[in-house]
Amino acid sequence: MAYQPIWAQDTSKLNKMELVKLQKDGLDVIRTIIEKYALEGYDSIPEDDMNLFKWAGVYQQKPKDGHFMMRVRINSGVLSSAQARAIAGIAEDYGRNLIDVTTRQAIQFHWLTVESLPDIFKRLEEVGLYSYEACGDCPRTIVGNPLAGIDPDELMDTTALVNEVNDFFLMNKDFSNLPRKYKMSISSNVYNSAHAEINCLGFTPAVKVIDGEEVLGFHAWVGGGLSAKPHLAKQLDLFVRPEEVLKVATGVTVIFRDFGYREKRHHARLKFLVADWGPEKFLEKLIELIGPMPTRGDEKVAGWTAAYFDGVHPQKQEGYSYIGLNVPVGRLNAEELRELARISDQYGQGTIRTTMSQNIILSDIPNDRVDDVLQETVLQRLTPFPKRFMSRTVSCTGNEFCNLAIVETKERARRVAEYLDANVDLDEEVRIHFIGCPNACGQKQIADIGLQGTLVKTPDGPVDAFDIAVGGILGPGAQFNTGLKGRVKGDDVGPVLAELIRFYKENRSPEETFHQFFLRVGAPAFQEKLTEILTVAS
Repeated sequence: MAYQPIWAQDTSKLNKMELVKLQKDGLDVIRTIIEKYALEGYDSIPEDDMNLFKWAGVYQQKPKDGHFMMRVRINSGVLSSAQARAIAGIAEDYGRNLIDVTTRQAIQFHWLTVESLPDIFKRLEEVGLYSYEACGDCPRTIVGNPLAGIDPDELMDTTALVNEVNDFFLMNKDFSNLPRKYKMSISSNVYNSAHAEINCLGFTPAVKVIDGEEVLGFHAWVGGGLSAKPHLAKQLDLFVRPEEVLKVATGVTVIFRDFGYREKRHHARLKFLVADWGPEKFLEKLIELIGPMPTRGDEKVAGWTAAYFDGVHPQKQEGYSYIGLNVPVGRLNAEELRELARISDQYGQGTIRTTMSQNIILSDIPNDRVDDVLQETVLQRLTPFPKRFMSRTVSCTGNEFCNLAIVETKERARRVAEYLDANVDLDEEVRIHFIGCPNACGQKQIADIGLQGTLVKTPDGPVDAFDIAVGGILGPGAQFNTGLKGRVKGDDVGPVLAELIRFYKENRSPEETFHQFFLRVGAPAFQEKLTEILTVAS
């Protein structure tokens, strides 16, 4: 390593995984997979190296019977048609045709075997894609504005910046051993399309007058994250020019690497260091590392659209539109992705974009060809005009594949959305997020209604159930949702949510969003209603 692991001076204070990482860098497992385990098979993999598979972007799939899940990094969610075809081919050959879009704009495979991994790595690299460091204690997929370069609501095209930061950190052993996972967000969209406040490091659009000239740049946020103890990121008092984004990102990552906590795995994310230090001390250390920086300028984030783009919208390039498609709970198949690649070539410029809401965008469609695209068969299911509840329902992987999840979420979320669309008539979108465990990959805390899986005892044994939280939002006035008391059995989720949403519908003011209603009536009103619903049901 080019740096000295100063945290290793006293190994008695390191958790077990830290000791493993000192013996073997996570990135070194990639070569071991290719040269050894792919040849010798699943049973040849020792536990320590299995834990390092994350650095290859690979996790064991439930029930740990020899199959793996893989994440593929997609910078800002922007894919070429060639890359989409490569992904579709891998899903067909090795992943039972299944493709998931994640809440960090990545693509996820399932049902892979260790024998298939070398060929998958090779096929991804041939089209400029990588699964490396999509998981693990390292800088993961950098999320950004999926409309970068075509967005009427962006201050600048951040494509090159995201690529620059990604290329610097990817496979860089100076930063491949961090205390825990590390997530970055870079966007110049004024509607916070990359969810800065829930990332370890986020950049949002800003301007500042410097030497009499207005400069476009960014504000920096540190210490965000979800999981069992969610934290909203804190904004630092500095203004970042575009050419200084990498310098700031490097400095923040050095601080996390060298001063982050390594004693307990559940208390190791950057958010805990920022919470203890405070943004002022953190900034002081950052300036010590990178040199003087201008103070904050004018914030340009005007709101939050939760990274939803369904429908047909004008690009900033005159005469062109983008079409936002709904991918129900983020799941599609290889044939559908291949069809989207064909459409992007036939009508557009060969670009497909994934969003943090688990959806897909077709861009660069000439206005006079939009109607032709809308007639394509694949857009019947992946529709740009989805029903309201299906359009705003997000789900993590759930216990279908994830070893951490307590309950099944994907199919249940889809069924609940269908139930609500059939039984609740509403002219306003309500964002509903399902998660199967406290890790919160489905980002429950930022939803209008968040559901977290659990179990309840019944005379026939434990059954799936969910805890409900209401009122989450990002952007100006960001806050996590508030938990309600009263667990809901899985089979009752649809009817219970229908009653909660009708409570909103029947008592809201004209044009009042769900969050605005929540702010007006408060969590106690929702608690009273949920208690009433559950009492009647029992």
